[in-house]
Amino acid sequence: MKFRPCIDLKGGNVVQIVGGTLNDADDTHTVTNFQSAGSSAEFARRYRDDRLTGGHVISLGPGNTRAALSALKAYPGGLQAGGGITPSNAGSYLDAGASHVIVTSYVFSNGSINFDRLDELVKCVGKQRLVLDLSCRKKGNDFWIVTNRWQTFTQVRVGPQTIEKLAGFCDEFLVHGVDVEGRMQGIQTELVELLGNHCPIPVTYAGGAGSFPDLDRVKQLGRNRVDLTIGSALDIFGGTIPYNDVVQWHHANAE
Repeated sequence: MKFRPCIDLKGGNVVQIVGGTLNDADDTHTVTNFQSAGSSAEFARRYRDDRLTGGHVISLGPGNTRAALSALKAYPGGLQAGGGITPSNAGSYLDAGASHVIVTSYVFSNGSINFDRLDELVKCVGKQRLVLDLSCRKKGNDFWIVTNRWQTFTQVRVGPQTIEKLAGFCDEFLVHGVDVEGRMQGIQTELVELLGNHCPIPVTYAGGAGSFPDLDRVKQLGRNRVDLTIGSALDIFGGTIPYNDVVQWHHANAE
């Protein structure tokens, strides 16, 4: 299991938000936990110096292209890029240094999986450089993929069959537990267990981590197969979990 770092961008700034509050139509309701005075490239260089790989740079809406490319160029091959990725712009992020591109809405459109678009992406960037974002919210007893800044439920359930089928098209999955994202009140244990039991490829879970023991909790519940992103709870983002301690844990536990 690995710790995966993150750089979330909004309006060109490095931020941490409560995920379920993000809405393009009415930004006044977005809850921001943190906004950095430092640049995206500064965070990227820090992750590079600490030998943390497989992190992600996510654009939360428009106005982030320059900051995203700056981070990728500061840590070539060390970060994945997501947020508004399509076949027409994926190449620019890969050329800037992204190891992978992360895709959600382009593939999960009109409530279902658009396999024509998925095939197009695979042909464009290659399966080995594609991450599918299965970020989801719980409805009833199941988790369902959400799009449009995590506000729109699709008809795609995150279950064993979906995971197995989509794994044939990409190199990794990224899964935000949207209901707890940014709230620092604990991970979604059911979702981590689901991913640990059924993901045949690397998968990163993000959402709700609020204390240092969450690292060991994800390692156990995810059967040492689910990597963890911690955002708002880290002290470098205004939280209380010491980033340096997490880096030490990572190097002691990464497999």
